[in-house]
Amino acid sequence: MDAKNPRLPDRNFPSAEEDAAVAAEPSRYAGPESAYRLAFTDTAFLLREELRPVRMQLELLKPELVQREQGVRNTIVIFGSARILPPDAALAALEAARAGGDALLIRRTEIAVEMSRYYDEARRFAALVTERSREHDTPIYVVTGGGPGIMEAGNRGAHDVNGKSVGLNIVLPHEQAPNPYITPELCFQFHYFALRKMHFVMRSIALVCFPGGFGTLDELFETLTLVQTRKSRARPILLFGRAFWDKLINFQHLIDTGMISPGDEQLIRFVESAEEAWEVLAEHYGFDQPPTITGEFADDI
Repeated sequence: MDAKNPRLPDRNFPSAEEDAAVAAEPSRYAGPESAYRLAFTDTAFLLREELRPVRMQLELLKPELVQREQGVRNTIVIFGSARILPPDAALAALEAARAGGDALLIRRTEIAVEMSRYYDEARRFAALVTERSREHDTPIYVVTGGGPGIMEAGNRGAHDVNGKSVGLNIVLPHEQAPNPYITPELCFQFHYFALRKMHFVMRSIALVCFPGGFGTLDELFETLTLVQTRKSRARPILLFGRAFWDKLINFQHLIDTGMISPGDEQLIRFVESAEEAWEVLAEHYGFDQPPTITGEFADDI
């Protein structure tokens, strides 16, 4: 901006970024005890207990604004265990266990090899979604929790076909680093579980659940509750691996005991492969239908 010849769109006041850049601290007030810093650059102030509502708002706004700027409008969320290994890693662990001769460890690693097929299915499904929707007016982006296991497989599948994907990581004592396949500008870190789960649902057109533990069940049942109570619009909820889910959750028992209504079990669909999952979504949304030639609201002849 030329101070002598301002333009109509020029700012009347300096931006917060500009003020933060020039607000040098005088030496007398540069110590940690000083209150001289701008409030929005003062980390110690922002981390105060009383500022929790502000921090929660920031965790709502940052992913929302960045995804909007990146053109992320429609997503498919992939949930599943962080403990499911890629097949090559599972086989290597089994070989090491057999060399050690520990029968219990051998059995556990054999199960890990069996479960590793879900890593491959999640990876293939994410690639399929990314590839098939690439030419849509609003492409579909895969979203995961950003960690290892099934989450890594989802981001990796999109990465395999040169697509973008989102990772919503959370600070945990044992899992803080995001997997390396998330698109960097769409890799977020959360402190609050509740806001992270809100972002999972906000743009999703479908939820795809692979086998998992407490975290996966939490995410699954929160979405089911939102749909069942009509707090959220209905969307496909797909469970990969019927044998796993039938053994884990007896939906018929919930109906028989009156804990859910008959028909509530139809909120979910079981699938076994990436292709079957895509077919369910394509049928529901008409992804693979030929485009109309008579207009959006006309009857095709």
